[in-house]
Amino acid sequence: MEQAQIPRLQNHFRLQWEEAQGCHVLLYPEGMVQLNASAGTILSCVDGTRTVGAIIAELEGQFPDAQGIAADILEFLETALQQRWIELGE
Repeated sequence: MEQAQIPRLQNHFRLQWEEAQGCHVLLYPEGMVQLNASAGTILSCVDGTRTVGAIIAELEGQFPDAQGIAADILEFLETALQQRWIELGE
């Protein structure tokens, strides 16, 4: 995954806060994926306009004491890509 690529949710997924679950979820026609707090925070930055590098920079700014956060963000985005929750553009 390149820093200049722009991730976006696949068309059939929608991210939303689910009050009943107390967390972010990914909704899709067949169901729902319940996300942990970190995954919800990262996917909240995936808006189809920000690059991978911009997402990392933003989250590093929000969590300045978190060491190794860039690697964790990249690892999650790779997993999201493999799960086909997101796709990458240029």
